[in-house]
Amino acid sequence: MWMMVMFDLPTETKQQRHAASRFRNCLQDLGFSMAQYSVYLRFTGTRENSQKYIRAVKRNNPCTGDVNILFFTDTQFGDIIHLDKTDAPTILAQRPNQLQLF
Repeated sequence: MWMMVMFDLPTETKQQRHAASRFRNCLQDLGFSMAQYSVYLRFTGTRENSQKYIRAVKRNNPCTGDVNILFFTDTQFGDIIHLDKTDAPTILAQRPNQLQLF
């Protein structure tokens, strides 16, 4: 399961820019990777595992602006078509390797 956080936060005042920057830094600290400037992705494994990230995003959500959270299965995520200026194939974030504990 992949979790995508998309946001549109105001940046008109210094305080709003600071809040938006703090929110982006929070997402990065939680292990999210930037797909686009206001779109961040993270592999969560299962929907149940994503609950702690949902709580963290809600806790750090700025008071203004819009934040949306979407979920994708591995198959759906693998079907994403990414185009850029060079028309070269671009690989989005890869599913992390399974961690084994002995």
